[in-house]
Amino acid sequence: MHFHSSISTGTRRTKDFISFVLAAISFHLVPLLIAVCSIVALMLWNSAYRAEPDKPLRMHVIQSDSVQSPNEALTRLAAVQPAYEYETRLSEAPVWLLVKRTPDRNPSAVEFPSRHAVDMVCWDVATLQVLGKASKTRSEGELAPAKSGFVLQSQAPQVLCRASFVGPARLTALQWSPSQLAISEAHFHRKSGLLDGGLVVLAMFVLMIALINREKLYILFGVWLCLNLRVGALSAGWDVQWLGQRVPEDWLLPMRTITIALYALVTLELYITLFREQIPRTRFAVPLTVTHWMCVPLLVAAVVMPFKAFLPVMWVLVGTGLLVMVLSLLGILSRTRSKVAFWLVAAFGVMFVSSLSEVIAAALGLRDLVGMINSVTAALASSLLAALAIAERMRQEHNQRIEAQRELEHTYEVMPVGLFTLDAQGSLLGANPALSQILGRTGRQLMQKRWMAHFAPGTWTMLHEEVHRQSQPEMEVWNADRTRRYLLRATLSQGKIEGFLQDITEQAKANEDLRFMANNDPLTKVFNRRGIEHVFTRAAEEGKPMALAYLDLDRFKLINDLFGHSAGDEVLKQVCERVNSILARGHQIGRVGGDEFVIVMPDTAVPLASLICEGIVTGIGKSPYRVGDKAFHVRGSIGLVEVSAGMSMKDAISAADRACREAKARQGEGLVVYERNARAFDERQAELGMVEQLSGADATRNLYLEMQPIMSLNNPRASLNFEVLLRMRGPEGKVISAGPIISAAEKGGLTSMIDRWVLSTTLQWIEENLPALSKTQFVCMNLSGASLNDEHFIQDTLVALEEYPVGARFLCMEVTESVALHDLDNTRRFIDQIRSCGVRVALDDFGAGYTSFSYLKELPADVLKIDGQFVLNINAHPANVAIVEAIVKLAMNLGMKTIAEWAEDAATAKTLAEIGVDYVQGFVVSRSQPAHRIVEAESAASFIVDAEMLELVRKLEEVRQERRGDYNNVLNFRDIY
Repeated sequence: MHFHSSISTGTRRTKDFISFVLAAISFHLVPLLIAVCSIVALMLWNSAYRAEPDKPLRMHVIQSDSVQSPNEALTRLAAVQPAYEYETRLSEAPVWLLVKRTPDRNPSAVEFPSRHAVDMVCWDVATLQVLGKASKTRSEGELAPAKSGFVLQSQAPQVLCRASFVGPARLTALQWSPSQLAISEAHFHRKSGLLDGGLVVLAMFVLMIALINREKLYILFGVWLCLNLRVGALSAGWDVQWLGQRVPEDWLLPMRTITIALYALVTLELYITLFREQIPRTRFAVPLTVTHWMCVPLLVAAVVMPFKAFLPVMWVLVGTGLLVMVLSLLGILSRTRSKVAFWLVAAFGVMFVSSLSEVIAAALGLRDLVGMINSVTAALASSLLAALAIAERMRQEHNQRIEAQRELEHTYEVMPVGLFTLDAQGSLLGANPALSQILGRTGRQLMQKRWMAHFAPGTWTMLHEEVHRQSQPEMEVWNADRTRRYLLRATLSQGKIEGFLQDITEQAKANEDLRFMANNDPLTKVFNRRGIEHVFTRAAEEGKPMALAYLDLDRFKLINDLFGHSAGDEVLKQVCERVNSILARGHQIGRVGGDEFVIVMPDTAVPLASLICEGIVTGIGKSPYRVGDKAFHVRGSIGLVEVSAGMSMKDAISAADRACREAKARQGEGLVVYERNARAFDERQAELGMVEQLSGADATRNLYLEMQPIMSLNNPRASLNFEVLLRMRGPEGKVISAGPIISAAEKGGLTSMIDRWVLSTTLQWIEENLPALSKTQFVCMNLSGASLNDEHFIQDTLVALEEYPVGARFLCMEVTESVALHDLDNTRRFIDQIRSCGVRVALDDFGAGYTSFSYLKELPADVLKIDGQFVLNINAHPANVAIVEAIVKLAMNLGMKTIAEWAEDAATAKTLAEIGVDYVQGFVVSRSQPAHRIVEAESAASFIVDAEMLELVRKLEEVRQERRGDYNNVLNFRDIY
């Protein structure tokens, strides 16, 4: 076994060695031998086409349009000195030349080489017989076109010829032996064939590359090579044929001009295409653009201008363009050190020097300069150099593709998402390492199993259907044991499924948490306002009976204040658990405030909903909530409404909130139900209408003021004080009290506007009625909390007080205690500002809050208005008497006066007087009165109609008379300052 293995290894090594040797010969040795042999042949071997003319011939030459006959020409030529060459200098006049052959015993021929020669005719000088006629495409007699000019085979000793030329022609005459001439012609045609064949093959090769790679640059280069071939053929004199076919004589000159113009255009376009990104960063961007545009007039000139006139235009435009290109290329080369730029600089430099040399030679007649660098040499050299540039560009692109492929492979390998390729049966054809990591398989395990083995059942079927239905389907799939979740995106490409797989288990969990947080309260886990709104919307769309309940926990704030928010939060959680245990299936609860909840009951009639709500109220308060070692008793109040078709959630919650507040006020069973068409819904619509009215352009048109008298309990008939109350004339003349107006204004954000109107109207009314207010000491006016926190309103108030300084001294602004204590610093600043204008300040609803006494000393108020809850039925609740008496004594010690609200009967007024309250306000004195009645009254007591109250006033007057001038307890605000 070991012996056979050794033989196999030896055979394999021998095979590898032979393959290596053969490859080395093919790739290295053979090309080297070809190169060495070519160099040796060019340098050491004899040329197979070496031919030398016998000698150049001297010529007598004249160029004139006036010579009409051979005899006249001979006469004028006799006076001309002979020369070996003649320059036409772009003249197209006929050229007459007299050539004397060198005597030779052997036959010989005379060559007139010139690529600019158009036609020629020759005569024998001795007989003046025509020896032959010829043009580039036809011949007659012993004169024929040869190489780039004409050859005369006649043996006449002297020959007279007339020739026509187009362009900067140079005329010479060479005497050849027949054998040497044949070799020279063969060499000439071989060179033309090599040039044609080489450049055409190269052009076809480039064009094939362009077609295969769909690369416009290579198409442009192939066209440029073909045009370069024609320019070289024009320089060498064999442009009379194309691919071995004769060009018609009348096509020849137009083809030359158009070829040159197109060559210039394509050369410039090739350069711009190669360096499109670098050109804008050079100083020659604008000159190149102008040169590019000049190709249009050059093409026009090539079509319409004769060859003679076209050549100078071409030399100027083409020479300028070549100069700009070369300079621009040098700038690019110096900046980028690009090999492509280097080879193109060389190619365009050769073209520029060649064109410039021909222009100089044509202008100065420098034959040696043209012989040194001509268009044939330039065409070959520039083509090879440009081919090197394109080859370098191809090499760079190839390297870039290899690098891009390497980077792509590297990216494929390190991509954090799993990439895969499947065949039509679901077998893995390829996968990157990340896919193995994501699926928890080795590469071998991954490739050995089909796709469906790694995922939940049905995944492959779903993927196969989706890629045939959509271009790039995206789906979420599970692994086989449904413990991981993946995002899969795939596409169908050439019968294969290609795609990527990303583990989104944690992301999906996070998204689910985010969706939960978006719709649920983070503390209690029940719905939040957004979530419960979605529940309501879905239920409303079903069109079935529905009820909505508003749950508010009574005095829950005490738990947070006394035991901290952690205890309150735990109680809230337990409350939600109890409520959820009572709710029927499909019912949902949402937290919409600190201790406020909304319960949506789809497909539930009001009677059933009422029973559920009663159970909730009972369940909430039946047993304490234990938090640690503490137990908390909590009660709840519920407002339940029947949701009618088309009712918005906002309206339903508003009505349920109103019902809940009513349930709190009743302090009974804790539930108030509003069925369909209940009065509360009408009130809600009226409130919305009022908000709309107050938001209009003429918001205050139906507003007016009434005044409620405030009577002194020390001297009832000595003063006429009152409180300004807001009223509105509703539809059909109905009077709307201040409560609904303020409620609507608060919902519409219009309280500051209302307060501005009340303030300005009150101040204006006071100043207009000053003569009738001689007994008025103060006029109370309520101020809403929103206005107190509105900096614009505060500034407007100060402006109004400055505008009505007399009225301001009567004004007493009432600030609700809870609003004042909400922002103590802001309240103190406001009070100081208005008191500086002479305005007095009263703390309204005093005693209703929890922190009155501790902050009272911080507020520079003048009056305490005792909350009406302590005054109403005071005699039925001894505790209220004690509270009011304590407030009065506190006010006296702080130098403040007191006003008791909501006094409904004489017995209440009598108790207040005995306690020491300074002023009383309520129905027992008077309801609110129109403004004109206040002006007509003598005092606040003038409005009393109750007999018992009148008797109390009489007794108070008697007590006052008995005290005789003891006015220490009489309220006179002017004594305060």
